[in-house]
Amino acid sequence: MRYEQVELHNVVAVENNQLCPGLLLQRFPETVRASMSERGRFISQQASGCEIRFVTEANQFRLSLSSVEGSGDVMIFQGDYFHSHHSLSGSDGAIKTIHLENKLNPAGIDPAAMTGQRFSHRVWRIFLCRYTARFHGVEAFGCPIRPPQPEEVPAKRWLAYGSSITHGGAALNNYNSYVQQAARRLGVDVLNKGLGGACLCEPEVADYLSSLNDWDFATLELGVNMRGAFAPEEFRARVQYVVDTICSRHPGKPVVLVTVFPNAATHEREPSLAGENQKAYGHILREIADQGRYPQLHLLEGSQILTDFAGLTCDLLHPSEYGHTIMGENLSRLLQPIIMDVGTPVI
Repeated sequence: MRYEQVELHNVVAVENNQLCPGLLLQRFPETVRASMSERGRFISQQASGCEIRFVTEANQFRLSLSSVEGSGDVMIFQGDYFHSHHSLSGSDGAIKTIHLENKLNPAGIDPAAMTGQRFSHRVWRIFLCRYTARFHGVEAFGCPIRPPQPEEVPAKRWLAYGSSITHGGAALNNYNSYVQQAARRLGVDVLNKGLGGACLCEPEVADYLSSLNDWDFATLELGVNMRGAFAPEEFRARVQYVVDTICSRHPGKPVVLVTVFPNAATHEREPSLAGENQKAYGHILREIADQGRYPQLHLLEGSQILTDFAGLTCDLLHPSEYGHTIMGENLSRLLQPIIMDVGTPVI
C-alpha cells in the first residue's frame, strides 16, 4: 500500500493506538486477525518481510521506527545493495531515529553492470523483521520523497503462506529466510504471510488470501502447525477450502502446495500423534494436488527443498541459516519452471 510519500510493502493497513505513537504496520486486516487463534492474533502483527520503500534525491535523511515488543533488526538497502544494519529495542518502546547517507555512487560504473536487477538502485528499502513495528516518519530535509514506480521494483510478486519457517523462524536475520533467498534468485518480490505457530488454514484467512490480486504465484506451506491438534480429515477439509477458494478465484496463477519439511517427527523411532498426522497430511496434500481440478495447482515435497537434515537447528524443526540457504537455492530451482510462463519472465 502507499502511505503519503512512501510505499509500505507487504502492509495492508496502518493503525493508530492512543497508547503508543506511530503507525502500526499490519500484514493482515483487523477482521482477519480477529478470526485467528489467540497466538495468531498477535503473531499476525509481526512485520516480517514488511518494507518501507521510497525514492529521494536527498543524500541524507532520517528515519524513525520503534518496536512494540521484542528487539529486532532493521536492514537498509539501496535497491539490491546492502547499506547498513540497525537494531530496535522492544524493552521500552523507545523511538529510534536512524540517520542515513547515500553510499552508492554508480557514476563511474558501466551502466550495464547495474541493469537487470530486481530493484532500481534508486529505491531505498527499509526491511523490517519479526517484531511488531511502528513507523514514525521520514525527514529528508526539504528534498522530495516519492514511492517507487512500477519499473523500479520487481514485476512479479510471490504470495507465501505458511508456518514459522515461512515466517523466517530461526534465521539469524529475516532477510536470510528461505523465502527471501529464493525470491532474490528468482528476481521476484515477496508478500510474506507466514504465521509462526499459527498457520491453521482458517476459512477467513483463505477468503482473505483469495481476495488479494497483487500476486502472480503462491506457495502454501501447510501442516506442521496443525499436526498436534487437527485430525487428518479436519486438515483435509481446511486445506481443500484454501485450495478451492484461491485456485477458483485465480485460475491462471500457479499455486504450489508444500508438504512438511523434514524434522524430528519425520524420523521418529516410536510413533507419535504429531508424526502420524504429519504422514497423513502428506498423503492428503498429494491427493488434493492430484485431483486434476486446477491445472495450475502444483505440489512440492518438503524433502525436495530441505535436502540436508543437518540444515536444522537443535530443535530439529526450524532450519538454521545454512538450512534456509539450501532451501532457498532448491526452492528457486523448483519454482522456476512453474512460474516462468506466467506474466513477465523471471530474471
